[in-house]
Amino acid sequence: MPIKPGLPGFDLINEPNWGFQDAKDTRGTEETRNEPLRKLMVAITQAIREVDKNHLIIIEGNGFGNNYRGLLPTWDPNMALSFHKYGNFNTQEAIQSFLNLRKEHQVPLWLGESGENSNTWFTDAIRLMEKNDMGWCWWQEKKMGINNPLEIRVTPGYEKLLAYWNGKGPKPSEAEASQTLNELLELLKLENNRYHPDVVDAMFRQVHSAETRPFKTQVITKQTVIKAVDFDLGRQRSAYFDTDSASYHYTPGVNTVGNRGHQYRNDGVDIEKKEKAYVITHTQPGEWVQYTVEVEKSGAYEVKFRVTSPVQASLALSINGKMAVPAVLIPAAKDQWVNTASSKINLKKGKNTLKVQVLQGGFEWESFQLSRLNR
Repeated sequence: MPIKPGLPGFDLINEPNWGFQDAKDTRGTEETRNEPLRKLMVAITQAIREVDKNHLIIIEGNGFGNNYRGLLPTWDPNMALSFHKYGNFNTQEAIQSFLNLRKEHQVPLWLGESGENSNTWFTDAIRLMEKNDMGWCWWQEKKMGINNPLEIRVTPGYEKLLAYWNGKGPKPSEAEASQTLNELLELLKLENNRYHPDVVDAMFRQVHSAETRPFKTQVITKQTVIKAVDFDLGRQRSAYFDTDSASYHYTPGVNTVGNRGHQYRNDGVDIEKKEKAYVITHTQPGEWVQYTVEVEKSGAYEVKFRVTSPVQASLALSINGKMAVPAVLIPAAKDQWVNTASSKINLKKGKNTLKVQVLQGGFEWESFQLSRLNR
């Protein structure tokens, strides 16, 4: 069997999950001996070593890669342990058992699979791994959905096909199904994917820096509209604050989701698509977003916000760290998009940071407009 030069190693079994001692243990998380799994992995290693004595042997514990009870000590001088991590807290305690195995058995350890969460969770998880001198690997580079660097677009035809497969829609014709799947093949290509710079920024730059950067270049001229969803790139509490910024769905009693709308970007801010526009939703008191803008000319400006709310609500605006508008009233106008009354502010030429904070929540927010008064 020819071995490719670029092969880093052999991951023997991906996410084994089997209760050998108890048939009711369908995930293998309660297994204490793992004897059949160890025996199989040893046999696979022996078969590999008959043709390749150089490359790394990577093993994963039972219970989807995490239950190592009974699997150790190691049986080959060139081995590594891999564990998987999704949807639990990014604390030292969460990974300490694996670190103990690394130390006890003097064997390399790495996070072999992770992802499928919010940007906040990504940054925290990667920081935790690198703090403990551990490599990491994200499960997906591209798939459907916003929580990966590249997104495969979903077509109406594919949604129709999914509805049929799930028993929620009529059966498409053979021609329709064929066309849908051929479209999907085209959308799988990298050049047809939707790139998510916020995800990449969270996985790399934000791991080492709390500084913020503009999500988009925003130049304030005579009259400029800024979309609410184009707030800065950066960590939670640096570029934005949301009361629910990540999913901890594998932690009992913690029912958070991050971006509840699962649209546009993978930060913790809740974003939904309403008609043709992406808007910030599920606003809660104390939440805020920041925008870094370049002002063309110093002077006085008017600002007004495009919003809709079933209840009376309010927000505040700070500029360069100082309160500029203590309260903007948002009238109750269910299912109607309205502009708030104009507020007068002053902006300096060059870089300015604008921070919009929710005082009374419940509203949805599409954009805000800045208009220069001394034209």
